[in-house]
Amino acid sequence: MRAMPRKKPQKASNIIAQNRRASFDYQLMDTFEAGVALSGWEVKSLRMGKADLADSYVLMKDGEAWLLGTHIIPLDTASTHFVPDPTRTRKLLLHRKELAKILAATSQKGLTCVCTQLYWKDHLVKARIALAVGKKAHDKRDTEKDRDWSRQKQRIIRANVKQ
Repeated sequence: MRAMPRKKPQKASNIIAQNRRASFDYQLMDTFEAGVALSGWEVKSLRMGKADLADSYVLMKDGEAWLLGTHIIPLDTASTHFVPDPTRTRKLLLHRKELAKILAATSQKGLTCVCTQLYWKDHLVKARIALAVGKKAHDKRDTEKDRDWSRQKQRIIRANVKQ
């Protein structure tokens, strides 16, 4: 009797939350991977996927990077004697050279640093942050126009393949 080959278990997506609005509002330039200092209840909430990066950004203060505006919804099963703060400021863990590069870039006019993604890397929570320049209204229209044109091209290709 022949042994059946084992199927590899499908790996679940390691992305916890994405900030899709960031790529629409900003032109993203350099990206960095940063660790995030979290409490126990925050990790449990992130395992359940209860995070929102809509208004999150990175602030440089005293040579350290801080993540502001990230909303991690506390679970109902969190400790009853502890009141969690869902929008607390969280420290980002970066190398000294990366911190210097971000500080130099954000001190320039028009550059900011935004968090684009939270994801799992093994058992650790990582944040993908990016240096960004704000888009003007006409840049947003161009982006939308390009997106619509790429959708239209796909429809045309699919219609031609079916014939």
